[in-house]
Amino acid sequence: MRGHFCIAACRRAGLLHCDTKLRPENPQSRYIEPMDAADHVLVVDDDAEIRGLLRDYLQKNGYRVSAFADGKAMWAAFDAAKADIVVLDVMLPGDDGLTLCRDLRARSQVPIIMLTARGEETDRIVGLEMGADDYLPKPFNPRELLARIKSILRRTRTLPENLQPDDAQRLAFAGWTLDTATRNLHSPAGVVVALSGTEFRLLRIFLAHPNRVLTRDQLIDLMLSRDATPFDRSIDVQVSRLRHRLNDDAAQPDLIKTVRGQGYVLAAAVEVEK
Repeated sequence: MRGHFCIAACRRAGLLHCDTKLRPENPQSRYIEPMDAADHVLVVDDDAEIRGLLRDYLQKNGYRVSAFADGKAMWAAFDAAKADIVVLDVMLPGDDGLTLCRDLRARSQVPIIMLTARGEETDRIVGLEMGADDYLPKPFNPRELLARIKSILRRTRTLPENLQPDDAQRLAFAGWTLDTATRNLHSPAGVVVALSGTEFRLLRIFLAHPNRVLTRDQLIDLMLSRDATPFDRSIDVQVSRLRHRLNDDAAQPDLIKTVRGQGYVLAAAVEVEK
């Protein structure tokens, strides 16, 4: 069973040790007061046992954790305090995890890890297309979740500084305008250009890092999880499709330029409209 414990098996096997046993959940104390230099993990799962075990395990490993059962409570916590990463279950009461993931991504670039009992590849792909950074099927080893949290936070912090357009509704560049609330792209002539979920995500990444070279690995890390190998080889294809949407000549692009041996750069100034 090495490497394949579910949470319950981890507890039985002593992997989580005595200090990770489930505690009664007091709604008044679910939010842990901030500690200096401790990353804030937001856990959203309607299973009280999983919430408690993940809260205890992650706290033991140096994180501060807010754990909630549904989207309503998640939004209240998200608006009250900055989250460094969100661990989000798919099957939730009210708005499901995919809906919450989509809405989070429309507002923020906070990293998101999806948890689900669904093991089908189509569900995994839908979650990634909604903007999730990684996907972990249940049952899972808490050590694996911890490793993925560390990996995602490490990768995102090595990326270039960006415009922080999390609260922006409209991003204007080279005569084009991207409405992040409606996900509509408006051409200089005022024509609405339809974008796929992947095209929207890729364009938003470029707009968050204007005039900065992004390597292929950085683009992959920002768009999807490192485990999403089917997408790794297609980043050039996605850039090509986005250029087509922007009427950017693939042979001599003006907007999304290729930097030989490095990656791509959005060669345009970006104005953020709140």
